Amino acid sequence: MTRKKKGKSKKSISNLTNTILSILKKDRNQSFNYKQIAAKLDVNDASSRNQIIKKLAELAVKKEIEEVERGKFKAVITTEYHTGILDLSGKGTGYIICEDFDDDVFIASNNINKALNGDEVEFYVYKRRHRGKLEGEITQVLKREKSEYVGTIQIHEKKNFAFVVADSNKMYKDIFVPINKINKAEDGDKVLVKLEDWPENADSPYGKVVQVLGKPGDHNTEIHSILAEYGLPYEFPHEVEDFANKIDTSITKEEIAKRRDMRQDLTFTIDPKDAKDFDDALSFKVLKNGLYEIGIHIADVSHYLQEGTVLDDEAYERATSIYLVDRVVPMLPEVLSNNACSLRPHEEKLTFSAVFQMNDKCEIKNEWYGRTVTYSDARFSYEEAQVIIEQNIGLKALESSQLDNIDTTIPKEVSLTGETYNTSEDIATAILKMDALAKKMRAKRMISGAISFDKVEVKFDLDENANPVGVFFKTSKDANKLIEEFMLLANRKVSEFVGKKEPKKTFVYRIHDEPDDSKLANLQGIVSKFGYKLNFKDRKTTSASLNFLLKEVNGKKEQNLVDTLAIRSMSKAEYSTHNIGHYGLAFDYYSHFTSPIRRYPDVMAHRLLQHYLEGGKSANEDIYEEKCNHSSNMENLATKAERDSIKYMQIKFMQDHKDEDFVGVISGVTDWGIYVEIISNKCEGMVSVRDMKDDHYAFDQEQYAMVGRNNKIMYQLGDEVIVKVKNTDLVKKHLDFNLIGKNE
Repeated sequence: MTRKKKGKSKKSISNLTNTILSILKKDRNQSFNYKQIAAKLDVNDASSRNQIIKKLAELAVKKEIEEVERGKFKAVITTEYHTGILDLSGKGTGYIICEDFDDDVFIASNNINKALNGDEVEFYVYKRRHRGKLEGEITQVLKREKSEYVGTIQIHEKKNFAFVVADSNKMYKDIFVPINKINKAEDGDKVLVKLEDWPENADSPYGKVVQVLGKPGDHNTEIHSILAEYGLPYEFPHEVEDFANKIDTSITKEEIAKRRDMRQDLTFTIDPKDAKDFDDALSFKVLKNGLYEIGIHIADVSHYLQEGTVLDDEAYERATSIYLVDRVVPMLPEVLSNNACSLRPHEEKLTFSAVFQMNDKCEIKNEWYGRTVTYSDARFSYEEAQVIIEQNIGLKALESSQLDNIDTTIPKEVSLTGETYNTSEDIATAILKMDALAKKMRAKRMISGAISFDKVEVKFDLDENANPVGVFFKTSKDANKLIEEFMLLANRKVSEFVGKKEPKKTFVYRIHDEPDDSKLANLQGIVSKFGYKLNFKDRKTTSASLNFLLKEVNGKKEQNLVDTLAIRSMSKAEYSTHNIGHYGLAFDYYSHFTSPIRRYPDVMAHRLLQHYLEGGKSANEDIYEEKCNHSSNMENLATKAERDSIKYMQIKFMQDHKDEDFVGVISGVTDWGIYVEIISNKCEGMVSVRDMKDDHYAFDQEQYAMVGRNNKIMYQLGDEVIVKVKNTDLVKKHLDFNLIGKNE
């Protein structure tokens, strides 16, 4: 008997139908033949090619694809495609934020299709739903949100390649780096890597190391890593520093002659005690007609920062100064930010001013805007100004009608900043009168529907090596609010002055939309656990009940949690040429005008205001809207970096307190654990459900709680618990707690 020869078994290509449809749909405007599809599948044997040819014919008969010319096929598109922004979770799944849908669209990890967090993507929506939510699949990445990532490099020298493990838990793939592109990095270094390609059949994206940041855990390495993660600079290019240093910062008689001379007006600054740049000052005098003339004087940055220069280009790209825990990354080089443009005491400065004449009722009777020259008679810290205010016995107890007749007897000297000034009776009178006026202006804002967000700020006492040795909380007192009200006044009135002009003039507004109803409903659901109620009947009741809530939680264990949640329920303030008003401040017109040393939109506002004062035509709206969008984006990145630096410093602080028990408030509950914020220092960490070993705990979404199956113990949002540090990770900026139990 003749035996048949055993031939090689033909291996079928798995999931070929969906694979071909996916290829054709991804590039649906392009046609493909069987060879091109085989190349994309990385197959070249006869069996595979025959399977592809057969499947193409089969799909064409079913009219799922069409043969547009001999042997070339395209997908038949019956699906509606949408675009949106991908928001990835740490678990690899994501949600797409899309204007076409009221709710976010869920994307399973196997449908991400090489999209990364923040990318603008194209997608379609399935008919099925995921836990009540729309579910979709990403078809292509339209625009990468970022191309550079911070991570730790792992070098495989024998295999001639390396991988960078990204710090961000939202980067779900390690980045492949050929050995010739590691830029002299050593194994274990913290690096900045740039994505270059993501080949069709590659599991990981390809990249190259563009900067070696240092060793993980080193203080400067971690701070620079925070900046690099968001594409933010930490030093100026040489040509920018050189240009700034060559600017003539002298104040000439010719320049003074072009300006309103206000050097004889009583003028002073009030700033944080550790401030290095003073970009605003106040002047005060009583006029013969009984009105108060108050000047808000702002550093005239636009005089030195000329458009079309490398200095202006750099300032625009930065758009904002960045305030990290241990340092400031300024928008402008030091020669301007701390010297020429800083309104230091006993120095003449070029300023841009808003000058108001008002009565005791804070009614504006006259207003003037323009370039000035000023002289600061004194520099006060907030603490010094607060001493002056509080030294008036019974000041806080006086009714607003009595504030006009307050006693101005105060100490002759204050020296909390290390510098002593002879504070004349005139300066004392000015501060006290302006404090009284500020209180009245604030009361008017509150009646109009403004929301009082006085969130506690976490600050650190640092030693000479920038190690945190203590935590304290910064709160806003009368002196802070005095400055705030007059800055708000200038910002509002400048905005009104331009915004109400006819014909309409392009201007840079600071806008704040009304809060989203669903976010307010979510806030109500959470604060109700603490016994609070909100009234969202209309705008006025919403503002009033939010203010009442913020006042009621003041000083209580849940204050920071409720303050944070209330702020998150608000829309995000941003810059725009399209004015919709500012909801949080209850202003119809509002701009940023008072901080041009640290904010580029203020520089733009100065330029536009001066242009219109000189009779100029309306500026190009499209150009300024693009600049507004850029400024908003950079502000958002700077805010993220600032939060990361606080989180980093909190974890660094907790490293030295591993043996202590802490009382904390449950600030978040998820199916993987509970988040706890320590009351004494606001440090937040996570207790993993895996470490809650006294029972099997399950997440109860309705009650915002983790509930034990057997013991029925409930750990609910807002509960006080006792925790101990389990692990501190400076690199991942993650703090883990062990749960000791409830704080009975």
